Amino acid sequence: MKRSILLSTAAFSVTIGAAAFAAPAFAEDATQLDEVIVIATRIPAIVADTPGARVIDGKTIEQRGAIFAADILADVPGLSVTRSGAFGGVAQVRMRGATPGKTLVLVDGAPVNDAAEPNGAYDFSSFELADIARIEVLSGPQSSLWGSDAIGGVISFTTQEIDGLRAEAEAGSFDTVRGRVSTGVANETYAFSAYASRFDTDGISAADEADGNAEADGFRSTTLGAKGRYVLSDAVKVDGSLRWNKSKADIDGFPAPNFTLADTDDTQESEQWSGFGRVTAKAFGLTHQFSVSASDLDRSSVSGGFGSTFTGDRQAYRWQANGQAQDIDYAFGVERNEASAALSSGLSRDLSITSVFGVAQYDVGALNLTGGLRYDDTDDFGSKTTGRVSAAYDLAGGFILSGAYGTGFKSPTVSQAVCDFCFAALPYPELKPETADSVEIALGWASADGRFDVRATLYHLNVEDQITYSAGRYINVAKTRSDGFELEGRALLGGGFDLTLAYAWTDATDRTTGARLLRVPEHAGSATLGWKGDRLSGALTVRAEGDQDDSGGFSTVARDGFVTANLNAAYQLTDQVTLTARIENLGDEHYQQVFGYGEPGRSGYVGIRLRY
Repeated sequence: MKRSILLSTAAFSVTIGAAAFAAPAFAEDATQLDEVIVIATRIPAIVADTPGARVIDGKTIEQRGAIFAADILADVPGLSVTRSGAFGGVAQVRMRGATPGKTLVLVDGAPVNDAAEPNGAYDFSSFELADIARIEVLSGPQSSLWGSDAIGGVISFTTQEIDGLRAEAEAGSFDTVRGRVSTGVANETYAFSAYASRFDTDGISAADEADGNAEADGFRSTTLGAKGRYVLSDAVKVDGSLRWNKSKADIDGFPAPNFTLADTDDTQESEQWSGFGRVTAKAFGLTHQFSVSASDLDRSSVSGGFGSTFTGDRQAYRWQANGQAQDIDYAFGVERNEASAALSSGLSRDLSITSVFGVAQYDVGALNLTGGLRYDDTDDFGSKTTGRVSAAYDLAGGFILSGAYGTGFKSPTVSQAVCDFCFAALPYPELKPETADSVEIALGWASADGRFDVRATLYHLNVEDQITYSAGRYINVAKTRSDGFELEGRALLGGGFDLTLAYAWTDATDRTTGARLLRVPEHAGSATLGWKGDRLSGALTVRAEGDQDDSGGFSTVARDGFVTANLNAAYQLTDQVTLTARIENLGDEHYQQVFGYGEPGRSGYVGIRLRY
């Protein structure tokens, strides 16, 4: 098996390729699984050699009938998705028990984490998948590759390049309507595409209806985007993309005198754009990529008649060079990341980091070795050096043993740096970056005919100097630990059937108090049975989560576990026209992802998809 991948396949816009396990890429040939390539490591590599790497491609998204990112990320083992309200409620991701602000989120290479959110976390609530070609996940500290915020891992979204005309429409329960149209042209020399999508629903009560809440909370979201590239010569090309989203959600609050979650007239609006531009040039035996990416987010909320507004923006300036020398592939570069935010309290701050990095991969025979090192110099909180090493060995018989050790860091956020809503007497303590280290080992097996894949992973993650809000101020005090086991596999069963399985056991605790970390279920898993015939295709996905500790206001409560199922189907009338149908919560299960917030009961949707 040839492990070395041509460097020309790498895309510096941090369009991360990843593995085919928890939500794997479909094989074009129905008789054999494809070998999937990961480029999240900045150097292309075979996924079986890369612990913690996974991919969800466009065909998988379509098969599952996923509309928003939160609908499908929960099927990746080790990812815990929490949503405070079914439609438009804040949706965040915890990777291997790490808090949401420790996951770096990228869209076509642009970091989009909310600089104004107290922990710097990204809200997935309005992230539609209509324009997404690929979702890539790297679990575990990736700061040696991507710097701050990647302390727990990376989730990267890549938008589509369209050739032709596509449109789809859907309607169903809760007066929900959804539509999308995209058009473009693509050839070897140039490509340009544009798209627009809209989602509108009356929704259900954000506060659980079982607790007597009956007011429906609606949600509206609009996404526009464009993407293009042009090959100037054999040595030079340019490309870029732009994505804009605006959403408005009715949310519930905690009204007096009981201050418990209940029906209110609270609302939240957000507007975000992100994009990148890049020049790729070959010179001096290297492939150079110069890119500029940016994102901007404005969000406002109205609660109890009072409004608040938050704004945040980020820019990243990057140069990377890729090269090859005998059995060694390598990459190195320089980055400048700038973030700023203005908070509703009137406080604001600019935070920036200058970085240099390098990564190399040695691939010979049955052995693959990869190492990376990065130096980050923050403008306000000193400097950090992080690293990651991984190794994979082909044991023969289809078995591959791999492992990795990595370190990470996360600089204080704007809210933490300015001590927003701090009430303790001055002086406030001087904050320092949070740090992490992780070790993992994985054993994978693939059948000789390529129809079966399975991988088991053990990991240990420590976070030190975690910043927490205590006694009216932010301090470095908390220490957390996550021990986990992840099992994932895929099988082509014949007759058009395929089966995907994923399971995660996560033991995440606060080492300071000994308590379990909130909103991280100890057990979680999913199973998807897919089928594809000449015209009819579909997928049944069953997902389960065990009990988890959650916040009950001023105390810790237990959120009950649940089992739920979704069914998605499509019937191809012609080469251009496909009818779709999906049923969510097939068993009409009453459950909560976050304590106090209800999820929809059984609901159905029908639609049509056009492609020319």
